[in-house]
Amino acid sequence: METIPESSTARKRRRDEENVQESEDNDEALPLEQSLTFSDTLVALRIMRAQFPQIEKVSVQPFILRSQLYSSVKDRTQVDRELELLRRDKVLRIFKLNTGQDDHAIMFMDDYLHQIERIIKRMESKKQDELPVFEWFRTHVITSKLEPSIDHEELWTLLSFGGKVTDEHISLLINAGLLENMVDGLQSVLVLTMPFTFQTRQLIDPNMYWFAIPNIGSLLKGLSQGRKELLSFLNRRRYKEMMLAPLEKKRLRLSPLDMRFHLRDLIGAGHVKTVHTPSGLVVRVSKD
Repeated sequence: METIPESSTARKRRRDEENVQESEDNDEALPLEQSLTFSDTLVALRIMRAQFPQIEKVSVQPFILRSQLYSSVKDRTQVDRELELLRRDKVLRIFKLNTGQDDHAIMFMDDYLHQIERIIKRMESKKQDELPVFEWFRTHVITSKLEPSIDHEELWTLLSFGGKVTDEHISLLINAGLLENMVDGLQSVLVLTMPFTFQTRQLIDPNMYWFAIPNIGSLLKGLSQGRKELLSFLNRRRYKEMMLAPLEKKRLRLSPLDMRFHLRDLIGAGHVKTVHTPSGLVVRVSKD
């Protein structure tokens, strides 16, 4: 049988996979100043996954914000292109978040499937008869529908490949946090605008669902509050700036996510920027 030659892209991805564990081990404990930028999206994702803060009493697999990738890989077009390839290859999933109009979370597919397994175990004692819907969701929906949202008719059709679907099945997926109905949740989103205020917008469509990350609610609240707290802190300083090294060591009162997580987010979103100085990197609030 003729051997199919491996493409250059496939070879590059394979080399990245072989080397990424070493990168994670080396960079997990590094300060942000020494692990701020990367040349490859997948490597950046793996390392930021390893650096995801350990949060007590919150059962959520590590996720990365798209804005954090923008802070770490200079070419945003490259980030978007590589994310699309990884999404199509089912390496990861991208989720629309309700903290801001442009907020998206990225989770590796293996982590997302593990999150679903946790949900199944949690729900086993409550809805025994309808539990098969989780397997239908995992087998027929997750593998077929890779976009961040799905309409009701397509969801029903895909689930039907597993068995006879009822409204109870859909409700169970929503209650488990795997789907978010755009009407039930009203999708009241807090959009961060400069200098550090929030505007509320609503996204309503009775026939659409967002794919969602279960148990993420408290972290999204912390994300929004932490953004505001960090920007407020910097704006109160005389020159609206602070050296990155001591800033990274500070703890936020209103967010369980660590300072490194928030700094990557705000840098990528353009609300703050880093400036090289003889003493090291400075974090400075961006001008309007």
